[in-house]
This record gives sequence, C-alpha cells and structure tokens, in this order.
Amino acid sequence: MFADLKFHHIGIACFTIDESKAFYEQMGYKPSDVTDDPIQDIRICFLEKDDVPMIELLAPIDEKSPVNRILETQGVAPYHVCYETHNLENALKVLRKEQKFVQVSKPAPACAIDNRRVAFLFRKGVGLIEVVEAAA
Repeated sequence: MFADLKFHHIGIACFTIDESKAFYEQMGYKPSDVTDDPIQDIRICFLEKDDVPMIELLAPIDEKSPVNRILETQGVAPYHVCYETHNLENALKVLRKEQKFVQVSKPAPACAIDNRRVAFLFRKGVGLIEVVEAAA
C-alpha cells in the first residue's frame, strides 16, 4: 500500500503569501499563481525548484480558516505533508484501518491542484497528512 503513496509537497502555514513567497523566490523557487480555495478557506501558492520538494504556502482567508490554529500557537510553520495516490479511496481506507489515522476531512476537489480530490488525516506521533489523487 505505501508503495502507492508518493511524496507530493510540504504545506507551510503562513500569515500572508507575499511575505513568505518572497523568501522562497530569493532561494530560487518559482511560484504558481495565488489561488483562493473557498472549500478549505485558505489562500494557496505552490513553489517549485528543480530537484527539491515542492512547497505549498497556505494563508488564512478569514478567521474560520483551519491554518489559524497553527499560526496562533506556532507562527509560520510546517502544516502538513502531502502524498499522491492513484486510488484515493483505498489509500484512505488503509490509512484509517491499518495505520490508525483519523480522517479529518472528506475527499473534496482542490482548486489549486486541478480540482483533484484531497483528504486530510491525522495521527498522533505523525501529524497531519494530506492525500491527493493522481492526475488522470
């Protein structure tokens, strides 16, 4: 099962996209357009650089945004690690039943990733992970 999970990106919670993005651009990363995701209540920007992991910056749209919790307690910090899978339903089932993750969101389209479905899961000792279905 875990052979099917491929690293996709690391998500970093930030107060504003522009401030954090400027740092990564100085490091040689190329940013995507900034996208507002009303389903997840976050503002998103992906940053890519050859031969290094992709980064996703996540900033709150308003006070209801889930990233506010980490920003209040830790400030700008890693938020989640995302893995890609070819079978989202099976991956979620294995992570819940065999790996004892708690699913914290149902699969939903992610507008910043071509409307591919994503779901979030949590396990103490591991933290928050995101699983995204692979492109067709």
